[in-house]
Amino acid sequence: MNPQSLLRVQGVSKHYGRRSACQEVSFELHPGEIVAIAGESGSGKTTLLNCISGRLRPDAGRVEFDTRENGLQDIYALSEPHLRLLTRTDWGYVHQNPRDGLRINVSAGANVGERLMAVGERHYGRIRAATGDWMSQVELDPQRIDDLPSTFSGGMQQRLQIARNLVTHPRLLFMDEPTASLDVSVQARLLDLLRGLTQTLSLAAVIVTHDLAVARLLAHRLMIMKDGQMVESGLTDQVLDDPQHPYTQLLVSSVLQA
Repeated sequence: MNPQSLLRVQGVSKHYGRRSACQEVSFELHPGEIVAIAGESGSGKTTLLNCISGRLRPDAGRVEFDTRENGLQDIYALSEPHLRLLTRTDWGYVHQNPRDGLRINVSAGANVGERLMAVGERHYGRIRAATGDWMSQVELDPQRIDDLPSTFSGGMQQRLQIARNLVTHPRLLFMDEPTASLDVSVQARLLDLLRGLTQTLSLAAVIVTHDLAVARLLAHRLMIMKDGQMVESGLTDQVLDDPQHPYTQLLVSSVLQA
């Protein structure tokens, strides 16, 4: 294994009865690297994302993360409190529907500040200042810090969810179709924001998407899934410009014909 790996996924499998949602998937992720997992609905990409982000225990395989304290650790061998702390500090998770990643009944500021409080910050002034700063970084008006997320548009809610995840300066971000529920014009602005933030923060990320244009814009490497299996992987431009697997060729050609 490369000693610089931040995340190592080895032989991860998940089954539902006789159906294989993902089967013996392996890859490594390095600091500052973005990997996209693409495929049609039902290909297993979201199941894989949930398995490697601690949200769904796989039936087989290992998911190892380079922890700050003890180096590479199997996340499913960690205690529940330790795994929960990891998800609040070094990891972030951006849902497709921002309402799944926000508390709609509390203010925008409380949504972002809550994550800081979860890691021990108690000073109200510092929490509020950090929250306002992150709202600005995701192109939200910090004057709306006391407004409820329900008063925000879908694109603004997604940016608020991103601020909530990044306020603790994680090293790894998981994203599940982060732009799929947004209008095309809003998608473009959000993708530009994500690209800028990941580059500025040297943030590693795993992004699930069915949109190959999103993968090309954001990801250094691309993995293609079909029926729970990884059928092709490589540098994003290489996979998209010279696909080798018939399924990848079909995906790429369908985009070109659209």
